[in-house]
Amino acid sequence: MIALDGVTPPSGGTGCLHSVPWFTARLGGALTELTVSGRDLTLSEILSLAIRRTADAHAATCDLSHPRTPQATVVLTRWDADSVEYLVLSDSALLVRGADGAVTPVLDDRLDRLPRAALVSDALVDASLRNKEGGFFTAAADPAVAARAVTGSLPRREVRALAALTDGATRWTEVFREGDWTALFDVVAKEGARSLVERVRELETADREQRAYLGRGKTHDDATVVVAEL
Repeated sequence: MIALDGVTPPSGGTGCLHSVPWFTARLGGALTELTVSGRDLTLSEILSLAIRRTADAHAATCDLSHPRTPQATVVLTRWDADSVEYLVLSDSALLVRGADGAVTPVLDDRLDRLPRAALVSDALVDASLRNKEGGFFTAAADPAVAARAVTGSLPRREVRALAALTDGATRWTEVFREGDWTALFDVVAKEGARSLVERVRELETADREQRAYLGRGKTHDDATVVVAEL
């Protein structure tokens, strides 16, 4: 299971001839192929190879050292009869529902731990903190960031279901405080991913003018939910 959230750059350029959708499509394609063919590789190794392969596709035409070069958050999972492997990089989230029904979030919270002074606005972070020690990490052009991802493995028997969510969908819990992670997973399980996104959109629209909730510099954000029942 793969979920990518392309990072929309501000005006001012990225040093790249290609769009964020171009980047995420190629990174996602590489991850899809490698998670199947590279069973002997860890998920960190797979992400590193996928980033390198994507970077090689446009290194000759683009400035990949630019801090705003196309990039994305990553949630990646893989399982077999014995185990469930996971990787999370940046502010998308993975929710794991255990055999007992309990929901555990797997989060890379480095972006949340940045001081408010690091924000250019409520939505934009100082570019000098991207993919730097003391800042936060995304999948961009440097394969080494794969080692910064949150990774782990669980016995397959202990996992009932998984949900990968971009930060536009996790707003229901993280921004609007409508319920905890268990409640969010329950909405998705009972009503479907579309219902969760519609709920978030209603909350965003109601708060369109005031944007009363901290950390919401734009009314709407891309919201993706991927669910797998094991």
